[in-house]
Amino acid sequence: RDGKIKRDSKIRLIRDGIVIYPTGEGASAELASLKRFKDDAKEVLSGMECGLTIKNFSDYKVGDVVEAYEIEEVKRTL
Repeated sequence: RDGKIKRDSKIRLIRDGIVIYPTGEGASAELASLKRFKDDAKEVLSGMECGLTIKNFSDYKVGDVVEAYEIEEVKRTL
């Protein structure tokens, strides 16, 4: 897939096609850390290896999918 993950991206953790973290309608999680090799990173491009931790979450399992997204406000025009 194309894209990148940024240090300030919102995060969802998906397991078996179901969002397991964060729970609740409209909830979003944040990264606690994002690293490329042993260095802190502001962003990592698709296809590159990185390490990350999600704030207040530690129950990672093989096969989990981390989805990063940004909320963008778009001004409506009439």
